[in-house]
Amino acid sequence: MSQGYQPPYSITTKILNAVAEISELLGRWSASHQGQLSPQLRRDNRIRTVQASLAIEHNSLSVEQVTAILEGKQVLGLPREIQEVRNAFAAYEQLLHWQATNGEHLRAAHERLMLGLIDDAGQWRNGGVGIFRKQELIHMAPPATQIPRLMNNLLGWLATTDSHPLIASCVFHYEFEFIHPFSDGNGRMGRLWQTLILSKWKPALAFLPVETVIRHQQAPSEINYLK
Repeated sequence: MSQGYQPPYSITTKILNAVAEISELLGRWSASHQGQLSPQLRRDNRIRTVQASLAIEHNSLSVEQVTAILEGKQVLGLPREIQEVRNAFAAYEQLLHWQATNGEHLRAAHERLMLGLIDDAGQWRNGGVGIFRKQELIHMAPPATQIPRLMNNLLGWLATTDSHPLIASCVFHYEFEFIHPFSDGNGRMGRLWQTLILSKWKPALAFLPVETVIRHQQAPSEINYLK
């Protein structure tokens, strides 16, 4: 357990039961599939992951359109949305080359994810940001001056925690979104990094489209970011 920063969370019986249930399901899946996915199924799942993660951020492209883009075909869509697809697929394809506890890797991933979409891709934000639902402020992110310290603390905790990866990945994701370290792309970056953390525990999780579950369970929202 980390001797420094400790995120404010506690382990409950409900959490432990969920960890046990997920671990059992993954064990069954691994046994039935010999722990492997075919190259085609990996690609199909990766496409579903990219489409779902971007749909959460209001990208309107369908799975079929995302597939066509990645096959180099012409697609009728907004240039920004098409760029988001290419960026996200490239970022997920780099998962195996990144270490979840490395801040330089995290910023490199953000740069890949947001290339051509924002001017400060791969850099901590330098201004304040508030998150609103309609007209109500639901979260004011920490000041930009605190981001290097907060992210160093969080990555340091991740590197040393002995919490189960299912728990650690969720805690990291929550804290990452609370800090909101980038000017844009924090949601898709948080999902990417949670997938990375989980894939270091169970490699197959790099190709299971957890983002589709998040998308399907997502409640309709009208969230805006004020910088």
